[in-house]
Amino acid sequence: MKTLFLKPGILAALSIAAAMSLATQLVGQPATAAQPPGPALPGLRQLLDTPLRDTSICRGPGGYYMTGTVEPFYGFNEGIKLWKSPDLTNWTALGFVWKYGASPWHKPYLEKKKPLWAPEVHYLKNTFWLTYSMPGWDGPTFEKMQKTSGSGLLKSTTGKPEGPYQDVQPGERMGDEIDASLFQDDDGTVYFLWHSGKIARMKPDMTGLAEPYRWLKTSVADPNPRHHSGLCANIFGKDSFDHVGYEGMFLFKANGRYHLCCAEHFDGRYSCTIATSTHLYGPYGERYEALPHAGHNTFYRDERGQWWSTYFGSDGKAPWQERPGLLPVEFDGAGRLRPKTP
Repeated sequence: MKTLFLKPGILAALSIAAAMSLATQLVGQPATAAQPPGPALPGLRQLLDTPLRDTSICRGPGGYYMTGTVEPFYGFNEGIKLWKSPDLTNWTALGFVWKYGASPWHKPYLEKKKPLWAPEVHYLKNTFWLTYSMPGWDGPTFEKMQKTSGSGLLKSTTGKPEGPYQDVQPGERMGDEIDASLFQDDDGTVYFLWHSGKIARMKPDMTGLAEPYRWLKTSVADPNPRHHSGLCANIFGKDSFDHVGYEGMFLFKANGRYHLCCAEHFDGRYSCTIATSTHLYGPYGERYEALPHAGHNTFYRDERGQWWSTYFGSDGKAPWQERPGLLPVEFDGAGRLRPKTP
């Protein structure tokens, strides 16, 4: 049976019951027991047997911190939960550290009981930051939902992971789509990024954007239809093939290059695709499938210099689905990121 994948933005237009039923049909079972990672992802291990999508991990004072989309994935899930670990093995649940609804721009989302998606945790400028997103409601088509989706940024006012957190721009959404993230360059400048390549420099105090956003794309098109989500035509245009991916943007710098990461469907796999550049705003070169089955992930470097990728699993052939995982990665001779060879 052919396996299809839908971004939750499509499912959000349906009733919760219908969405859950359709998600099971299109993505597979809501969650499966952990299976051996197989040759595609050596070193992959499951962190918790807790339902979670869009896994995000960062290093901070006292250890490692993890968040992601919590259940119900396609219904009203209230806000953001955090977990803490000293060693990436033993995890302590911190529970909800923030629930959405207080900011004026949240009102229509709260009235419609929209879910909160893909929060990320970052430690920058001596405090914790959480990005967050909420899908729109102008369905049933994805292109209409894009018009009312939004994303924002939270700051811990105490410097602690538990918060309390304040919305740095409560009056209006910071990003005009979902899947928000942060990137800090070598000079300390912080950028707000979201969706499929949108990026804007933030003000020095991080209270808002300092410039209009730019949309980072590749300089080499990939017209192979097996390398694109069915949503790509609605997002970018029918004959546009210069995007790194269609959602789940993340950016990091290593070995003098910027690595622009997004999620994309590659031959039925929900994968992490990457394009690189020597300049932040590009041009970015040809994209490639870096990590099969590991779409919408984040990266970090540990105290020993080892790079790691998060994982959650969102396709029927993935080692498991909707549980947080972690795998070591490395750069090959061509400078491309790959799963680390044992």
